Amino acid sequence: MPSHPAKKLETFPNPAPARDYHIHMEIPEFTCLCPKTGQPDFATLILDYIPDKKCIELKSLKLYIWSYRDEGAFHEAVTNRILDDLAAALKPRYMRLTAKFYVRGGIFTNVVAEHRKAGWKPLTVVELGRFEGQSNIRE
Repeated sequence: MPSHPAKKLETFPNPAPARDYHIHMEIPEFTCLCPKTGQPDFATLILDYIPDKKCIELKSLKLYIWSYRDEGAFHEAVTNRILDDLAAALKPRYMRLTAKFYVRGGIFTNVVAEHRKAGWKPLTVVELGRFEGQSNIRE
């Protein structure tokens, strides 16, 4: 049975809820329509999040992203709507969605939107050097 676009986002339990860890996804085939001209807009979406109790199920994410193919939307509006929908479904500790739209009229547009759970603070970043014994801790 073939798949169809869908707005329903499915989740599954976070397998390591006691730990902050980063999930990074790149979605290079996002399309929607320009609300002014009806022409297609193409973008790569970059989703970064730190889950709390839930993670996104990938097939449902794919079908959700596909559901925008025939919708007219300004870049800023569609980026924020996708972030809002994902944040509502997952209730993550942190989430950033970067939408990198391809050139239109000589202009590239990047839209970055973020969500933070109330009271959540990121852990200190540890940067490891290239050589054994060399590391830096950044506050």
